[in-house]
Formats: sequence, C-alpha cells, structure tokens
Amino acid sequence: MYPNHQGKYDVLGIMYGHKNPCTFVMDKAKSYGFLVREMVDLLGAKRLMLDDVRQNIIIMDKITKEVQAGKRYILFSEGGYDNNGNIVQRFKPGSFKCAMRAKVPIVPVTLIDSYLAFNSLKMGTVNTKVIFGKPLYYEDYKDLKTPEVANIVRNTIISTMEEYGVYDNRNNPPEILT
Repeated sequence: MYPNHQGKYDVLGIMYGHKNPCTFVMDKAKSYGFLVREMVDLLGAKRLMLDDVRQNIIIMDKITKEVQAGKRYILFSEGGYDNNGNIVQRFKPGSFKCAMRAKVPIVPVTLIDSYLAFNSLKMGTVNTKVIFGKPLYYEDYKDLKTPEVANIVRNTIISTMEEYGVYDNRNNPPEILT
C-alpha cells in the first residue's frame, strides 16, 4: 500500500481501516520513541536508516521477499512529513521497487486530514478519511519504470482528494506530474 504521508496517525488509520493485517516501514531514527518501539517490534515493521544506502537495499530486499510470501506493507513514498497537511509531496520512485520486483498489486491509499489527529492543536473530535484506491496490478505496470508508477499512484491520490473536495490548502492547484 502506498499512501500520502501526513503525520503520526497515518499508520494507525490505515491499519484500522484495512480488513487484513499489515505492517509498515519507517525511519529507524524515529522508531525508538515512546510506544513506537513496541508497535514496530510487535508488527514486525522495518526500520530504514535513511542515510545508509547499503542497509536500505538489504531491507528492501527483505520486504520484497515478505511481500511475495503474502505480507502486506505500508510504504510512504513521500518519505517523512513536515506539516504536509493535505498537500501531496513528490514521491520517491525507489520505494516502488519492492512491489514491482514482487509483481504484486500496488494499492494507492489516500489520507485526508489525518495530520489533525496527532500533529495539530485542534481540540475535540477529528474526522479523518482513509480511502483505499483501485489496485494497480502487475499486468498494468509491468512495462513501466518506477518514476512512471510513482506518478500514477501520486496522481491517483491527488485525484481522489479532489473528488472529496480537498485541494492544496495554499490556494494553489495540486501539481500533477506527467
């Protein structure tokens, strides 16, 4: 699953909304915080050292094998979040190599307002949306390169946000890569 990334609540929202068990990939440096360490360990999540290319290759190979065996992963192609809000950042094409090598469906996941749960000072109830998009099957992407797949997934997320009336909150139309 490839969602946009808004904040600390994203994984919880996706896992709660998904009908099957899944896990995730996160920055190793942030994976040892309060309760995060336990969640990462319990779910068998993967920790990436963002500045260590060799370690990233090893972890991505492990993820590919686990995905081939049926395990579901949440990979945030935007990387981190920094007050993204409902603005979809550029996707890192390399994050799609796991799914492409495993020849498994790629599921775009659109998150709307999930940043409000843990990353804002909003008081009271917060309504977030997790929308699982139509899977992109191996037959659909087998002849594409990773940047093309990244653009398709990103554009799908942006289009879904627009369907729900969510646009770039800086009053700019969302940039769609072609």
